[in-house]
Amino acid sequence: MKALTLISASRWQTSLALTVFLLGLFVAASPARADLRLCNMTPSRVGIALGYRDAQGWVTEGWWNLNARDCETLLKGQLGGRFYYIYAIDYDRGGEWSGRSFMCTREREFTIRGTEDCLARGFDRSGFFEVDTGEQKSWTIQLTDTNRGGTQP
Repeated sequence: MKALTLISASRWQTSLALTVFLLGLFVAASPARADLRLCNMTPSRVGIALGYRDAQGWVTEGWWNLNARDCETLLKGQLGGRFYYIYAIDYDRGGEWSGRSFMCTREREFTIRGTEDCLARGFDRSGFFEVDTGEQKSWTIQLTDTNRGGTQP
């Protein structure tokens, strides 16, 4: 009878060890925190400007410089809005990814509050394309050669 008890205890320990192992795998495989990411799927280096609405109103930020086939996190943490706006420039081949939502930018690194009177305030006025995240908490935008001209990725 004692031999049977030892086998049962051994199975219980094996079961416990397996459960702890699987729990560890589950925690390690859990998705990373939510972010807004952009991946440059083109063979060119690109510059990225981002527009979005926060608690204080509209803001545009730039520039993120991405190498060919590289990704970058534009906003860290869970997304607070549904719509985000992107304007991108192809540094190597020329051209841009743009749209009909006009916001303020400038040539150097920037964070600009508000979208009104860009030129009068000394900024450039650029057309951004809209990205509808469907209120997801995490989203990745992919820039490709086929979505130039303001079509959504």
